[in-house]
This record gives sequence, C-alpha cells and structure tokens, in this order.
Amino acid sequence: MPYIRRSATGEIVALLHEASPDAQEFQSATTPEVCAFLGLPMINNFADLDADFIRVMEDLIDVMLDKGLLRLTDLPAEAQRKLLARKDMRRRMQGALDLLGGNDVI
Repeated sequence: MPYIRRSATGEIVALLHEASPDAQEFQSATTPEVCAFLGLPMINNFADLDADFIRVMEDLIDVMLDKGLLRLTDLPAEAQRKLLARKDMRRRMQGALDLLGGNDVI
C-alpha cells in the first residue's frame, strides 16, 4: 500500500489499497509525498522510529525493575552493558544541561 490516484495536475487525490485503472502507481507509505497527503510527519527511515522505540523499551525495563518483575541480572550481559551505558549517558547529559541548578535562580 498505497496505490496513488493523481489529479490532472499530478497531485495526489487518493490512496488506494489495490490498483485500479486510474491508480497504477505504487509508492511506499513513508515517502514524503504520501506523508504530506496524509498530513503526517515525514518518516525518512526507521532509525527515527527506532530511537523513540528504544526509549519506550528502556522505560518499560525500568518499570519492570522497579516492580521487581525483572532483575537486571536476568538480562544477557550485553543487554545489561548497553542498558547501563544508556542510563549513564542520559544521567550525564541531564547534569550537563542543568544550567539553573536546584534553586532555579540565575
């Protein structure tokens, strides 16, 4: 999906699940033109989505650790290393960006 139906001027006027006589052109649903037609932000590749999803997974792991549903040592050593490295990086970045300090006074 989708097959593209265009106007006489070449603009997308409809997206179809299946080809039809007036919609033979197929494009990926993530192409800029299709995203613009749907009013969605452009997705250049899965890397953007993956970065957001990784953060969701980190948060999920944190919740499971906090609730005692999972122990860090239950994860493979490489997963532990990556998770701890990301946590450390995030902690250092938050500290570096705390320009106002604890009392919010300049």
